Amino acid sequence: SKNGWMSDDWKNESEDVSHLLDMIIEHIPAAKFEDGTPQMQITSLDYSSFVGRIAVGRLTRGTLQMGMNVSLVKRDGKVTKSKIKELYLFEGLGKEKIKTPVEAGDIVALMGIEDFEIGDTVTDFDNPEGLPSIKIDEPTMSMLFTINNSPFFGKEGKYVTSRHLRDRLFLETEKNLALKVEETNSADSYLVFGRGILHLSILVETMRREGYEFQLGQPRVIIKEIDGVKHEPIESLTVLCPEDFSGRVIEIVSNRKGEFLNMEPKNDRMMLEFRMPSRGIIGLRNNILTSTEGEAIIAHRFDKFEPWKGDFVMRNNGALIAMETGTAIPFGIWKLIDRGKFYIHSNDMVYAGQVIGESTRAGDLVINVNKGKKLSNMRSSGSDTKVLIPPPIIFSLEEYMEIIRTDEYLEVTPRSLRLRKILLNEHDRKRASK
Repeated sequence: SKNGWMSDDWKNESEDVSHLLDMIIEHIPAAKFEDGTPQMQITSLDYSSFVGRIAVGRLTRGTLQMGMNVSLVKRDGKVTKSKIKELYLFEGLGKEKIKTPVEAGDIVALMGIEDFEIGDTVTDFDNPEGLPSIKIDEPTMSMLFTINNSPFFGKEGKYVTSRHLRDRLFLETEKNLALKVEETNSADSYLVFGRGILHLSILVETMRREGYEFQLGQPRVIIKEIDGVKHEPIESLTVLCPEDFSGRVIEIVSNRKGEFLNMEPKNDRMMLEFRMPSRGIIGLRNNILTSTEGEAIIAHRFDKFEPWKGDFVMRNNGALIAMETGTAIPFGIWKLIDRGKFYIHSNDMVYAGQVIGESTRAGDLVINVNKGKKLSNMRSSGSDTKVLIPPPIIFSLEEYMEIIRTDEYLEVTPRSLRLRKILLNEHDRKRASK
């Protein structure tokens, strides 16, 4: 897949993935046309600033046509009448407007349907028949979205104000029903609820590419109280890894209140199955990949809410925090290599209060990477040596979101990701910790 080709034998390299497409045509049966009154369940939403919300789904029975009168069967059984104003047929990666009837098996987008939700059924005008409703998974995690107020504010983003942020977040709820947005006591901050780190990171990455600049708080799992007992979301976790590393994986997951369920050999690997709290998933991927030398494949999904499993220790090491605003000097980084692992390259711009690395010890450490080598007119007995700096740790967006602490923000811009302390001033942080 990395090289963009496929064949019946990996030894016989081809030029494209036509073999895969041929196998799909040969082995997967085409959709069967089922005659009768039309039935289409809405499985996805789209949004247009011109026409509003757009219903998307697969036609399971009958035909639909532009200008046709239809019924909408709601989740609670209520029936409303509508008319299809425009009809689009999905072809390849796009969709095209179509005036001829579409048949069962086609994936279509309908415009003109009002007040619909995922799971509703578009059906016959005179004899409406609803399909079994789809249940939408409820959110399991929340994150704070706030405007960027760092010293580098506005240098890389196009949309930076609280109004831009608010409009974009509430616009997302029009087509992403699993996402919820709540206003906070601050006019600059909003709580966004989603179905985990991946769900939220897709929204963040999309906003980055659109030119938005903002900050994220630490992700928090949603806690419910059921019959007076505190409950938390539990997920099913599957890890596929080499057999030699299975013991390490079990230990890592167990330390996060994970329950080991099953171990099954898969060729030269082991498939490990667990159940664990959603809060234990945060930061788990990076730990497992490090312990398995990048060989593990990890998948997880929400199961249900269960009673609180108890506390466990997360990230132990402290942070390396920049003392001053300026350019990170190679000599300054080299002199501090033994203090921890860095997240920045030499000659990167940093600001006071920015988290630029991970300390080797438990507490946070404020360091000065802007300090260069002292020069004088005195002759030195030694000679200058070439400074060798190990490459920095470069995190992806999802990995950054997993390591944010309670007193930190992740600064997100179209070009950069920076971890920072909420209180940039060192004296303010000390005062707040007392």
